[in-house]
Amino acid sequence: MGIVVALDGFSATGKRTLGMALKEKFNYAYLDTGALYRALAYVMRLNNLDVTSEEQALQTVKTLSFQQMQGLQNDPGIRTDENSKATSIVAAMPQVRGALLDFQRQVAYHPTALDGTPLEGAILDGRDIGTVVCPDAQVKLFLTARPEIRALRRFKELQLTQKDVILENVLAALQERDARDASRKTAPTKPAEDAYILDTSDLTPEGVLAAALKEIQKRGVI
Repeated sequence: MGIVVALDGFSATGKRTLGMALKEKFNYAYLDTGALYRALAYVMRLNNLDVTSEEQALQTVKTLSFQQMQGLQNDPGIRTDENSKATSIVAAMPQVRGALLDFQRQVAYHPTALDGTPLEGAILDGRDIGTVVCPDAQVKLFLTARPEIRALRRFKELQLTQKDVILENVLAALQERDARDASRKTAPTKPAEDAYILDTSDLTPEGVLAAALKEIQKRGVI
């Protein structure tokens, strides 16, 4: 098994930005695990399916290849506020999480480049990487930030695709999802006991990367 870097935390804390930066730094495989659930929710909504139905969610998972789901990662439609709400619902379904768990571990423990070349490590970002997906990850970082800071970040992101977005609504939706994700019975969002808590509220992306690299170096695994 290679090096596994687990990046956990709530939305808009900077996990994806940090994950991409670490990918470039170490030439590791990178997987945005939240995008898997976002893609599932998005496809269900496009097909007018009931996102509260675990049966329909499982049927949808079976019709999609992981390649298709990964291909949706850059579609702005998966990151709208409406799709985020749907994502939180399907992500809380035990059977859905089980169906996607094996793929995540395959990427983590057998990382490859897009052309199939083996790599020395993998970076996975999500909400339960260090606690459920890869509890034996050598590096565990849990990103956090003040709610108002995170809401403003998401607001600016949504403005690129939505003209009528309202900051107060973004904050309310973010807090609602936080509460739902932290209290769900299956894989609640919380830091692993051995995770390093990284508050990104007042840091630039460069500052977040520097802090993460300092912690990684301290652990002496890379």
